Formats: sequence, structure tokens, C-alpha cells
Amino acid sequence: MDDINLMSDWEQQAEDETFDLRLFVAGTSPVSIRAINNLKSILDEYSSGQYNLEIIDAHQQPTLARDENITALPMLIKKAPNPKRLLVGDMSDRSKVLRGLGINQ
Repeated sequence: MDDINLMSDWEQQAEDETFDLRLFVAGTSPVSIRAINNLKSILDEYSSGQYNLEIIDAHQQPTLARDENITALPMLIKKAPNPKRLLVGDMSDRSKVLRGLGINQ
């Protein structure tokens, strides 16, 4: 098997390419705060700072939440690089979040 096929999304990105992420939350609810903290911890450990994370309160920006078809909160959208992926929950299942982001442990 070719090593290229085994590379994660992080490893395949060019040095100047960053991950574009949007985390939709429900204000300062405990689940939303946990999702933010858990996600930031994962990104700080695995991304080398090569990400843009936009945290959006779905109650403050309902039009944006509707446009993104947000059906549950918290919801993380990996917009780039492709493929686009959606993750729902408090991001506490580290291995599931890493898989969803395309990061090999």
C-alpha cells in the first residue's frame, strides 16, 4: 500500500494550508463549554496551530445556523480541506473527533 494513501488530512495539507472549522454552540451551556474546551485541547495537541476555528452561538446567529443546516448543538463543521465533515456532541470522545477531522493518532 502506498504511504500517500495512509496520510491524514493534516499530513496531506501544504505548509500554508489551514483547516477551516466552525463550531456551532448554544450560548454558554455546560455542553457547549465542554465542546469548546475539548476541541481546543485536541487542536492544540494535534494541529500545530494550522487551523481557523470560528465559534458561533446558534442563538445569536440563527440565519447562519439555518444556512448551515444545523440540526443539533454543539456541531462542528470541517469546511476545509475536503472532505467536509460534521461532528455532533461535546467532543469528549477524542478518537472519534480525531477520526472525524481526518487525524491519525
